[in-house]
Amino acid sequence: MIRLIAAVCLATPVAADVGPLPRADVFVLGELHDNPDHHAMQADLTARIAPSALVFEMISPADADAVTQITDVEALAETLRWSEKGWPDFAMYHPIFLAAPDAVIVGADVDRDDLMAAMQGSAADVLGIGVTGFNLWTNFGPDYDGLIADQRDAHCGMLPEDMLPGMVEAQRLRDAALALATRDAFDDTGGPVVVITGNGHARIDTAVPALLATLAPELTVWALGQFETDPGDAPFDAVHVTQPIPRDDPCLMLAN
Repeated sequence: MIRLIAAVCLATPVAADVGPLPRADVFVLGELHDNPDHHAMQADLTARIAPSALVFEMISPADADAVTQITDVEALAETLRWSEKGWPDFAMYHPIFLAAPDAVIVGADVDRDDLMAAMQGSAADVLGIGVTGFNLWTNFGPDYDGLIADQRDAHCGMLPEDMLPGMVEAQRLRDAALALATRDAFDDTGGPVVVITGNGHARIDTAVPALLATLAPELTVWALGQFETDPGDAPFDAVHVTQPIPRDDPCLMLAN
């Protein structure tokens, strides 16, 4: 069982320390996508870990394969089609690449058609028969109720209730893509592997670490969640709390 370690600290302009890192095969580093302090922490930890592979939620497998250099920030962003996909300023992410210059870049983004298929059916349908461990997904019980509630909150209560199960399936498909890419990256490189992703995919109870515990139980996984307020008893091995950044109210943006 993975033990929850609370290591809460306030951020400075340079990433604050979460303490000594454990020995692990996989480090799942969560984030709020638009917070530069979270990416500074990811870059700092990546340099300390010296991974053999970097797995990104934001990058497709094909775009990752097209990477030939990491030093030219504008060229790399163009290769990864970063702006086209709507992710925040690539300049925040670039130091993560530079922190592991010899790491293999692995993409785990999910094709839009596959996401739609998962939303209309299930993540298991898209993955197909024979993907070991994904029969552990159930559509009942407290974990599932919590996932539904998370999607309700993430969309400010504005989505019809009958759409929420589809959003959960899309989240599960992204979890699965990240877990499978991480397992394969470890098999190919021998690790360690760093995973760069949003907090929702870094949870140890329902997301990538939980799936890896079934797909590759021999791997030791450590997961970090990053927040702007104290999350309390959050499902991560460590948490890092930073000052909030100015941003528009996402619920007002959804309403408009």
